[in-house]
Amino acid sequence: MAKRVSRRIVLRGLGGACVAAPFLGSIAGRAAKAQPATPPRRLIVMYTHYGCITTRFFPKKSHGPLTAADLQSTTLKHLTPYVDKLLMPRGIRAMNEWTPDLKRGQGNDRHTQVNGSYFTCHPVTPNSDDPFRYVAETKFNAMPTGPSLDHVIARQLSPGGEPLLMRVGNMNDVSSRAISYSAPETLYPGLGAPAEILARLTGLFSDPLPSPDTYQAVRGKSIIDLVRDDLDTLARFDMSQADRNKLEAWKALLHETVRTVASAQCNTSVAAALGVTQENVDLASAPRSLDEDVLTRRISDSMDGADLYSNLAVLAAACNANPVIFLKYPGSHVFGGLGLTSLCSDLANRTGSTSIGGSCVPGVIDMLLKIDDYHARKFANLVEHLSRIDEGDGTLLDNCAAVWFQDVSDGNARNLNNLPIVQVGSAGGYFKTGWAVNVEDGSPDLTTGNSESACVDGAPSEVNGHTQSTGTDPSLANAPINKYYCNLMNALGVKAGADGFPAPGGPAPVTHFGMYDRTEDFIGGGINPPTIHDPGEFAALRASA
Repeated sequence: MAKRVSRRIVLRGLGGACVAAPFLGSIAGRAAKAQPATPPRRLIVMYTHYGCITTRFFPKKSHGPLTAADLQSTTLKHLTPYVDKLLMPRGIRAMNEWTPDLKRGQGNDRHTQVNGSYFTCHPVTPNSDDPFRYVAETKFNAMPTGPSLDHVIARQLSPGGEPLLMRVGNMNDVSSRAISYSAPETLYPGLGAPAEILARLTGLFSDPLPSPDTYQAVRGKSIIDLVRDDLDTLARFDMSQADRNKLEAWKALLHETVRTVASAQCNTSVAAALGVTQENVDLASAPRSLDEDVLTRRISDSMDGADLYSNLAVLAAACNANPVIFLKYPGSHVFGGLGLTSLCSDLANRTGSTSIGGSCVPGVIDMLLKIDDYHARKFANLVEHLSRIDEGDGTLLDNCAAVWFQDVSDGNARNLNNLPIVQVGSAGGYFKTGWAVNVEDGSPDLTTGNSESACVDGAPSEVNGHTQSTGTDPSLANAPINKYYCNLMNALGVKAGADGFPAPGGPAPVTHFGMYDRTEDFIGGGINPPTIHDPGEFAALRASA
């Protein structure tokens, strides 16, 4: 008498789900068809501080197809080779803006609350309602009341439930500059030293780096061993030769899937082409002097310290080590390699000091444009290397959403509306590319801001961040960033519960994220009921729109 396939075997867990599901129909007499493996989708974020000179950053066109000519006169000119893969979501506001009159957020600190709430969309605690109170607990040490986007995604998609967060330049972050939180009030430090990052990518790369065959064999264990018992159990059932042939075909498909998951591009040749060699990693991980510019320090003729972190991110993506990769640039840094001698934060204030009001440093706009250009070149380098690796029917870049976020729009105004966000890659066809999309109202002529309203010839030589004269009118460009985060999560395959909030094992797309989606609700630090006023994603960013 033929054995029956028990419900226990079919539903016993990951192995049963992966192996038995395709054969339920086969054993019942239905044909099983193997589907080609789809390359995974990844999110790679580059995060920089202190905003930019918005008047030079944005293309004039805020809604419509972009051309190389649209970028040529802007900070983004380095991305012209990838204009057809570029998406600029315009009109977006981040949450919890600091203002001296408590009009648009908490009164903790113009850095702490902005960075803490940026990827959490939660207020920080303990709260302060005095924007000028100098108390370390609220001004510097406050942390958000919810987890950040990278951890919310990683809980569903990443090994061990953790993202790959890299502190570019191996500089420690305090809560006033940190962006990653694994839980409420729980700062996530991430990784800083390149050698540590390389060791953590897969747990397999060491000195010397493994061969491609060794890598695939070890990676294969993690999946095949999970289902081996179920495969053997199914093989013992009485079944037709046709079904047995299908079983053997499914075994072969599992092995092929493992090779896809491990990635044929994850090998020493790719690592070497990216400059991720033991020699370069050791050089970048060597002790540095306190005044050394480790970002612009040359590692090789074609790569500086920051590039090495970007290339580690590309290698991590190529190896499918983690679908959530964040490159966090330092909050306070002196770009000595660019000929600058002041902290980038002091230059962003235009005063050359911690004060956001006072006389402009001579030539400060040109200094800030140097920093903007440097960041743009680093992002372009990341994009270039992603585009060089073939995957599926396209490239690794095509299966990524590589996004450059900045903590604010203008560095002196510290305004959060009209954010400069740049995405390259469609995440496997999910996003529209080759476009600027004004998600607020679709107008093609959204302002580029007012960053040159002071400190240039013909403009006032005094600046006052309290009046936010260098920012964008607060009535403009206020579409909530929460919705863009919903786009990113849905593109990667994150699931939500019935309420629309991300939930492992949920049945629905994500429509809600964070505690609030209006910056005014953050006033008081959580005294307002949790409310998402405008749920859902930005449909206009979808490829089908």
